[in-house]
Amino acid sequence: MELHLWLSLTVICMLGALSPGPSLAVVIKNTLAGGTKQGYATSISHGLGVTLYAAITATGIGIIIVQSPLIFSVVQYAGAAFLLYLGIKALLSKKSSIDLSHQIAPNEKDINGWRDGFLIAFLNPKLAIFFLALFSQFVSGDASTQQKIIMTATVGTIDAVWYCLVTFALSRGNIIDKLKEKSHIVDKVTGTFLVFLAARVVLN
Repeated sequence: MELHLWLSLTVICMLGALSPGPSLAVVIKNTLAGGTKQGYATSISHGLGVTLYAAITATGIGIIIVQSPLIFSVVQYAGAAFLLYLGIKALLSKKSSIDLSHQIAPNEKDINGWRDGFLIAFLNPKLAIFFLALFSQFVSGDASTQQKIIMTATVGTIDAVWYCLVTFALSRGNIIDKLKEKSHIVDKVTGTFLVFLAARVVLN
């Protein structure tokens, strides 16, 4: 793959990763509720989910998802249900009084970053549309397997690195402790946002 094409792909993927959405909300929520370990798990697994979608699209299977209304709807509504589940769970969370620097938050055991990160990415069929639109600008009909692997690895790595940086930033100094003190407020805002996104999917 030519360098200027790869750089163009990289810039587009970086801009896509930077845009706020349910993925960012889930990474922040899991970092606050489960600590940096769960934050990194969410970030990495989200990158894996994005990588899988990119690979599916690069091999042409993504076209089937986009062109089949039934498959697209099933994945889309499954994603909405998962967003709703996470949103309600966040809305029902309660404020906890605890020494954040020495103890584990009582709801940390309920956080599964590997599951949440992967599913929030995989249950988003719009990624198939995004990658079809994106890859069509960079992949020709006779594109080599090596080129497809480079593109797939690029988008997944950028996504995972960005959310890992978010987790890292939250864990610096006493930022995460201050946020955890207001975790019930953060959970309510995050939960409302996720429920709104789920409702928008259903109502559209």
